[in-house]
Amino acid sequence: MEYVLSDHQYGKAETRLVRIYRDAARHQIHDLNVSTCLRGNFADAYLHGDQANVLPTDSQKNTAYAFALERGVAELETYALALARHFADDIGPVRAARVEVDEYEWERVQLAGDDHPHAFVRSGQEVRTTTATVEGRGPEQRVWVVSGLRDLILLKSTGSEFAGFLRDRYTTLAETHDRVLATSLIARWRHTYPEGDWNALYASIRQVLIEQFATVHSLALQQSLWEMGKAVLAAHEGIAEIRLSAPNKHHFLVDLSLCGLDNRGEVFHADDRPYGLIQCAVRRDDAPPAGPAWDAPSSFAG
Repeated sequence: MEYVLSDHQYGKAETRLVRIYRDAARHQIHDLNVSTCLRGNFADAYLHGDQANVLPTDSQKNTAYAFALERGVAELETYALALARHFADDIGPVRAARVEVDEYEWERVQLAGDDHPHAFVRSGQEVRTTTATVEGRGPEQRVWVVSGLRDLILLKSTGSEFAGFLRDRYTTLAETHDRVLATSLIARWRHTYPEGDWNALYASIRQVLIEQFATVHSLALQQSLWEMGKAVLAAHEGIAEIRLSAPNKHHFLVDLSLCGLDNRGEVFHADDRPYGLIQCAVRRDDAPPAGPAWDAPSSFAG
């Protein structure tokens, strides 16, 4: 029996980076988490401990900092693409580079109704995300960009049902035609072209997702996700595919009858686990191939 080194990759995970723009009295802040991943001719490092082709992960970290200063981070996708293209174009042994960036949102402190010019408060759990993958170099180079968000907390207090489901001997769940529907949404969308007004597009897609969640009368969370994804593709021709993941954050009506009280859908127990996890992808039938766009390092050994 012989052993063969198969797929391999390496990079610098979760470089915390804060870029502050101080070129005016009103400062701007961008709080990022940057991960890089390189694929290429690194077999000797694994087989023989030969590091001649290995760009240190510390160098990748320094590059992320340097590009934040030199290129700026005002648009996540532009920054991620610049980093990925640098590694793929300028580092000889690299065949493909993947850069993942999360951005944590900050809001300005309000004083007497006015924005403070340089004091901020973290605005919540929601995180903006982007991934740029660059493969090859020169005229044959291929690029994929995936944007998205996670931990977008959504809730509607009515306008949701769950009934008519399959039953077996273990089913105890009662049907309902009026329930609380809540989730912590993860949404990621693949761009057809690696260019655009990234910030405006992000804001628009986020708003479409929220509006569809609010206005669609939901017969199931599955149906809600389908309608949300379909609406994004209908609104933006440049989106090839969107993937949605939504835990069903259950809210159970508290039985207060033993206390002599009639709880008419007003007091609930918010149960954090276990939870249903509903996921789907909505894709154009003529969408270009996804290639490695969805191949996250975290799923390498999955």
